[in-house]
Amino acid sequence: MSLRPKGGGGPRRPGRWFLRILAGLLVLLLVLAVGGYFTIDSRLKRIEALGDYEGRPADTPGTNWLLVGSDSREGLTKAQRRKLATGSSVGRRTDTMMLLHIPDGDGRPTLVSLPRDSYVPIDGHGSDKLNAAYAYSDGGPKLLAKTVEQVSGLRIDNYMEIGFGGFVGIVDAIGGVEIDVKQNIKDPKAGINLKKGVQTLDGGTALGYVRTRATGAVPDFDRTQRQRQFFSAVVKKAASPGVLLNPFTSVPLAFSATDSVAVGTETGSFDLLSLALAMGDNPVTTVVPIGSLPTINGQSVVKWDREKALRMFRALAEDKPVPKDVLAK
Repeated sequence: MSLRPKGGGGPRRPGRWFLRILAGLLVLLLVLAVGGYFTIDSRLKRIEALGDYEGRPADTPGTNWLLVGSDSREGLTKAQRRKLATGSSVGRRTDTMMLLHIPDGDGRPTLVSLPRDSYVPIDGHGSDKLNAAYAYSDGGPKLLAKTVEQVSGLRIDNYMEIGFGGFVGIVDAIGGVEIDVKQNIKDPKAGINLKKGVQTLDGGTALGYVRTRATGAVPDFDRTQRQRQFFSAVVKKAASPGVLLNPFTSVPLAFSATDSVAVGTETGSFDLLSLALAMGDNPVTTVVPIGSLPTINGQSVVKWDREKALRMFRALAEDKPVPKDVLAK
């Protein structure tokens, strides 16, 4: 007489059920991840920023990003403009420009600020401030990217732009970001009154922090340093496990980013992920080498140290570390 239960299956093994449940959860996570990817990718605002033209620099090792912060007030109400002290200017100008080089190998990424008052040749317009390439009636992202390519000799692979409103939304979505403020800063025009020391800035305060010109003998230099510091901090936090693995922060962040960030048509969600990972890899941060600060046609401008700048861009084109003697002290 057999003692086996009917069906001949023998006693159930708990381990087998655990593996099945685990496999099911992994499949569910994969489906959600794929679905999330396509949802985010489809929501990205894409613009024509990069295009071929005669004499365009050839492709080089590594990946080059042009990161642009515009002073667009699009999406901000009058009350929000007053609260954030953004003013009411119409149109858009580039308030921040940075070039990020991500090497192909194991080297550290390099983040280079391009001062907006840099005096450079702009196709069809002679020489002018770099941010004028964006502001001209026939300008915009495409002319700005072309100008950066022509003065640096680097081919831009990806373009990303964000306005004032999007900046605030992203910072608030990740619960603010911790910044070591190097000195007391009081600037009613930027809507901030900060004390020296480490502190967590919300979106509105962060916007004022990167916009203010209230510090430094040459305010724009201090400003570009704060912009690099803050951009590194916010992307590093956004890519941290504490944010990405928490749906209460990762989901609002994803939707806030796709609502407020514009990227080139070549750029997808995986490119943005590689950008975030690169910024978490302790990038070298610097500014393009400065030669002089003359006044031309009644405007204070920034002239690059062309020899040092070319050495910097040549190193990036060859996917090599930037020589230490051309890095900003």
